[in-house]
Amino acid sequence: MAPHTPIEPTPLAGISYFQPAGGYRLTGRDGAVDLPWADLPIPLLDDDYRSVVESGLPTYDQVGRGIFQALRINPDCAFGAEYATILQQAYPHLIAEIGGEAIMLDAKEVDTPYLGRKVTLLKIMALMEPANAGLWREIGRTLMEKGSRLDALHLAVQAWYGAERHLGRALQLEPEELSTAYQFGEAHYVLGHYDQALAIWEPLLPRHGAAERLRLTARIEEIRRGELPKVPPVDYLTALAVALEQRQDNLYETVAIIEDVLADQVFCDQFPMVEVAALLEQFRRELNLAAPAGGRC
Repeated sequence: MAPHTPIEPTPLAGISYFQPAGGYRLTGRDGAVDLPWADLPIPLLDDDYRSVVESGLPTYDQVGRGIFQALRINPDCAFGAEYATILQQAYPHLIAEIGGEAIMLDAKEVDTPYLGRKVTLLKIMALMEPANAGLWREIGRTLMEKGSRLDALHLAVQAWYGAERHLGRALQLEPEELSTAYQFGEAHYVLGHYDQALAIWEPLLPRHGAAERLRLTARIEEIRRGELPKVPPVDYLTALAVALEQRQDNLYETVAIIEDVLADQVFCDQFPMVEVAALLEQFRRELNLAAPAGGRC
């Protein structure tokens, strides 16, 4: 049998890891917290780590700051679930801060960078409540929104695969949740997994109301007839990201790429790209180019 390979902590900017000796206990809040420490490296802010190297052991506040920051940087880090459990058991004020910020972001329209913050907060909450399907579903939905934003198209592949993964987990926990199932199929469709989308959507038809059933039937029939985008929608989103990133250097190439994408009428019908079409017209005016014939979003 091969020897067990220990899990290495995830490198995080501004974080250093401290490995306490056996028997270390996390204590604080005037005796309200007294927890045995598992065999885990403690994430500490770099300044706190330097202080701990001199003093010997981290304080309650230093451990809380380090765990909180590590999870905010990357909730998918090694030992993330264990760190979240420690927050839940020993740091109620930090849990309240996470929940309050998540509620604030959910209560208003937010810019794309804030969607990333929302996903991070939801992931931390899901680490503490892994059986809460609503948290996994909201992560998936937020990633779908992020992966469709014009200023985040360079993250489309990552966002849509993440949406598919988290919606799938939500559906495992709540198999009968209709909106989750539909959006799970939508994520598969955008990724080009048309057979999977069909398998997910077909059983939903009898459960929808008349209007939703009509719309979903049309989507299903298009898949059956092979009326699909020429490439998976996520590839078009990635191509648009490339086009927009290079517009300062080669606007002609940007226009050519956008025209190729918008020429796919099936894609345009299913995913109206009004902002992109408006940008194309702006770029064409800058280059004094006439509008070509063909499909438009």
